[in-house]
Amino acid sequence: MVDTPALQELNGSELEFEVVTYSRANSVEEGAAKQAIAPSALIKTLVIRRGEGDYVFVLVPGDREMDWPKLRGHLGVTRISMPDAAEAFEASGYERGTITPFGAKTRWPVLADSSMTGTVSIGGGAHGVAIHLDSTALLAYLDAETADITSL
Repeated sequence: MVDTPALQELNGSELEFEVVTYSRANSVEEGAAKQAIAPSALIKTLVIRRGEGDYVFVLVPGDREMDWPKLRGHLGVTRISMPDAAEAFEASGYERGTITPFGAKTRWPVLADSSMTGTVSIGGGAHGVAIHLDSTALLAYLDAETADITSL
């Protein structure tokens, strides 16, 4: 069994979840197929920098794209960016493609697209490790804010 900071955090929680492992995927569609789920159920976790040392996790369903103007408007800022891979690793403790709010170095605010529903799959902190759980329970556990921040 794989062990990551994300799984260590979840194993100490009351959340009901299932760990799913699969061979490394090269796209959202491939990752979803390997997990036998729809791309809309695969949740991408993005690290967004609002300012120097000021980050937020943004959860985006796999069949949707970040809508930068909507996100900036919701956050009330005129400029945001995605850190490069090295900065994202330094800030979160996870390499790109494995980032998850669970077990991250710092517990940042979480903003999730309001289209998330049902059972979802979110990264488990390593390539080919996913956590399947109810989206409502996920959002409650992370104390996530929801908003319309994506487009198809």
